Amino acid sequence: MISSTPTKGRLLLATPPLEDPNFDRTVIYVLEHQEEGALGLVLNRPSPEELGDTLSAWAALQTDPSLVFVGGPVEPDALIAIARMREPESSQADPEHLAPLSGDLASADLAADPDEVIPAISALRVFRGYAGWGPGQLEGEIEAGAWLVLDPEPDDLFTEEPDELWRTVLRRQPGRLAWLATAPDDLIAN
Repeated sequence: MISSTPTKGRLLLATPPLEDPNFDRTVIYVLEHQEEGALGLVLNRPSPEELGDTLSAWAALQTDPSLVFVGGPVEPDALIAIARMREPESSQADPEHLAPLSGDLASADLAADPDEVIPAISALRVFRGYAGWGPGQLEGEIEAGAWLVLDPEPDDLFTEEPDELWRTVLRRQPGRLAWLATAPDDLIAN
């Protein structure tokens, strides 16, 4: 059974109870959440990797930093591209190359001819790998307090300051939740 807190299209912010170093202070955009499990992309882990020559035509639309992001530890050889569509209702691109996600966001097919997709998108971010959870696993982690489920702002997926995203998302929350943004990296040092 899926948690009463819907997570598809929302952000997961890691909290200190989450001890996995792959997810320390991560911000994850949830692409899918069903009874079979969930998957998402870590938004704040840029890698030093740039798009290779075979994908260089896509690089012009990459939002700074123009790097491949570490989307998560699952299938680290898989590349996933998230695009902001210019006009979601009347996209100029062939729909088989852009799979709508939420609002003006879509998954872009990097195997497609870039000339068929690029006119329909205004921003692009490429991820290597993804974060995944089995049936009931994410729900259990949320109930244990390992993740905060929060609404995204339009620029979260394409922020030019990914290293600050965790704190940025927390700062805009109401009340005491915003205080978490000032927590030290090492809670023992507090």
